[in-house]
Amino acid sequence: MELEGPRHGPAEKARALVVFLHGLGADGNDLISLAPLLEPLLPDTAFVSPHAPFPCDMAPMGRQWFSLQDRDPDVLLAGVRAVEPGLNTFLDAELARHGLSDDRLAVVGFSQGTMTALHTLLRRPRSCALIVGFSGALLKPEVLGEEIVSRPPVLLVHGDADPVVPFEALAAAEQALDLNGVPVAAYPRPGLQHGIDQEGLQLCAAALMQHLFPDAVPSGAEPPAK
Repeated sequence: MELEGPRHGPAEKARALVVFLHGLGADGNDLISLAPLLEPLLPDTAFVSPHAPFPCDMAPMGRQWFSLQDRDPDVLLAGVRAVEPGLNTFLDAELARHGLSDDRLAVVGFSQGTMTALHTLLRRPRSCALIVGFSGALLKPEVLGEEIVSRPPVLLVHGDADPVVPFEALAAAEQALDLNGVPVAAYPRPGLQHGIDQEGLQLCAAALMQHLFPDAVPSGAEPPAK
């Protein structure tokens, strides 16, 4: 499984790397549109948004990280486990391309991309700088305690009117991450459905600045992810 997708920013030798993981039925072109908005706050940062490896089996277009047709927790866990090695290979290659270590990597996921990011990054041998998850979930949280390897800070943002991924997934993920020693900040967004709003993007930007470029955060500022 070889991943590829659109890029923005330095082609090599960046100071930091931000990887976007899109949701079901989209592709890498969806979230890469956030890169020009974040770029002014994150100097010399490379952005990449890989296309998920499989055609979406619930829509005529788009891609998926794994199938959501069967929502049984064990089936979903098996699906994300299958894509984990390929995503790790992609992340390792992108870090090598820029001469960076994992502590210069942030991963931003949306919906199924959040599920994939939380599963994979918490099991990598070396901790990344930050995981940001919009409108997603932590799959099979009860297995995390036996499998967790890394504990990067996590920022979760979820609309309380989400008709796609239940809003209750926010509290469930926050509780499981906190129980397993992962620094987590969870932000409900009143009235937001399945999407990313301006407030959520601002929270994401502040967290990326805090964890990738802490010296650039203004004195006295209180970034969201701790």
